[in-house]
Amino acid sequence: MGIVLGPNRYGKAETRVVRVVRDGERHELRDLNVSVALAGDLDATHRTGDNAGVLPTDSQKNTVYAFAKEHGIDQPEDFGLLLARHFVATQPTIHSARVHIEQYGWRRLGPHSFQRDGAETRTATVTVDGAGEWVVAGLADLVLLNSTDSEFWGYVKDPYTTLPETKDRVLATAVSARWRFAGPAGWAASYEGVKAALVAAFVDTYSFSLQQTLHAMGRRVLEERPEVVEVRLALPNKHHLLVDLSPFGLDNPNEVFVAADRPYGLIEGTVLRSEAPSYEGAF
Repeated sequence: MGIVLGPNRYGKAETRVVRVVRDGERHELRDLNVSVALAGDLDATHRTGDNAGVLPTDSQKNTVYAFAKEHGIDQPEDFGLLLARHFVATQPTIHSARVHIEQYGWRRLGPHSFQRDGAETRTATVTVDGAGEWVVAGLADLVLLNSTDSEFWGYVKDPYTTLPETKDRVLATAVSARWRFAGPAGWAASYEGVKAALVAAFVDTYSFSLQQTLHAMGRRVLEERPEVVEVRLALPNKHHLLVDLSPFGLDNPNEVFVAADRPYGLIEGTVLRSEAPSYEGAF
């Protein structure tokens, strides 16, 4: 029985870059967290420590900063494509480059004043290899809550089940979503459209399970955004537990809750077009 080197990649993770565009008195701000992962003909460095084909991760970090200056930063998808294409085109030993970007929002307070936005984090993951290019956009920590129109009952009850059934509960989650494109798109408009579809589906769905809500959210995106072929969602169930106020002689008709942060249920799923071309490496 032999021993072989399996799939591998390396790169510089979480390079923080802030780009200020100084166009007169009114400045523009882009705030990114960029992670690069490269793969290819890297057997020698693993087996013998021969680094002749290795681009240092420090050089990858410097490329991020240099490209931010030379090319600017508009949409994270475009910046990721620029970097990934560069690494594959300029490094003979590198056959695949994956760039994952988190973009942090800042709300304008004045011509050159900003406040960090407490909303969700926008993400983009770009993969370039010999087979093609793939773009996956996404968001994380989009916190949503319905104070009613959610039930949970009819589930399996085993000897360890203590959870009572409910016909009226708070349903809250922090949405993590990633979606794959069929091809190039208007990244900014698509992001806002997908986000709006996710939120609308959450609001509109009378939920009997968080799984049902997940499916409705993914389906709404595909119905409204033709440029998207696959949606992957992770929805933690942010439990809101009814507080027992009876020791104080008080009723609690679904009005006072404790927001529990852990443990929590985690619901994950994928909704995709049946004809969507498959490429697991995009994610």
